[in-house]
Amino acid sequence: MEFLQPRTWPEALAAKAEHPTAVPLVGGTDVMVELNFDRRRPDALLDLGRVSELAEVEREDGFVRVGASVTYARIISELAGELPGLALASRTVGSPQIRHRGTVGGNLGSASPAGDAHPPLLAGDAVVEVASVRGSRRIPIDEFFTGVKRNALEPDELIAAFVTRVARGPQQFCKVGTRNAMVIAVTSLAVGLDPVGRRVGTGIGSAAPTPRRAVEAEAFLEAEIDSHGLWDRPEPLDDAVVARFAGLVAGAASPIDDVRGTAAYRRHALDVMATRALHWAWDDYRRT
Repeated sequence: MEFLQPRTWPEALAAKAEHPTAVPLVGGTDVMVELNFDRRRPDALLDLGRVSELAEVEREDGFVRVGASVTYARIISELAGELPGLALASRTVGSPQIRHRGTVGGNLGSASPAGDAHPPLLAGDAVVEVASVRGSRRIPIDEFFTGVKRNALEPDELIAAFVTRVARGPQQFCKVGTRNAMVIAVTSLAVGLDPVGRRVGTGIGSAAPTPRRAVEAEAFLEAEIDSHGLWDRPEPLDDAVVARFAGLVAGAASPIDDVRGTAAYRRHALDVMATRALHWAWDDYRRT
């Protein structure tokens, strides 16, 4: 197995172009597990840990660009005020050691349906910035996940960053697992309210072949809030509206039975989490 260790972003892109099957490595929290259990034996590893450009966080015009090697620990400590949903999700990732090594860029690269970062990125309408020696492009998060542990990257491309709007309203994240710590999600959900854009965002994890939004649930709640003028006069939401929203969230999933939970349990959990997350987010909005 060849080990490649570029020091700059152009060097990294050149190495990926020359070795398109090379597996990128930063924190190694997914890749090393696969290597240790002999689930993967790539021809080359591409260590991006020394590429300083990937560790940058940039802010401009109400958006945040977060480099692919920024760790969960940094998101919690540096971005909780700007990206509260992602920070909440980051707090549920593994142990402190994992949060200091693991990255959202790596989470996107592995494209696991259970990735904790994916639901808040979906709810926040993020885009994924990717690059190769041919140039760079931005992929809407809705289009990034193409199948179970598959993404829209071309063989010569690397993830450079993700870009998302700074939160303009409350965001929530919920996760159900088989224990309280260091757990892979049985299912997870992010909900975000954007009073400025008059938008509701959702993201569902570990309940379909790919992470996905509950588009019908978003449209239903946006219409209900708009029709009753609740963005400008945030009164309590009607129980029937909350129940319908939660049902649409659960209905957007396509879960399976596996060792972590049944499909029926996942749908039930999403219904409960959607009810709770919406209440929490709306109560936060009413207090602002």
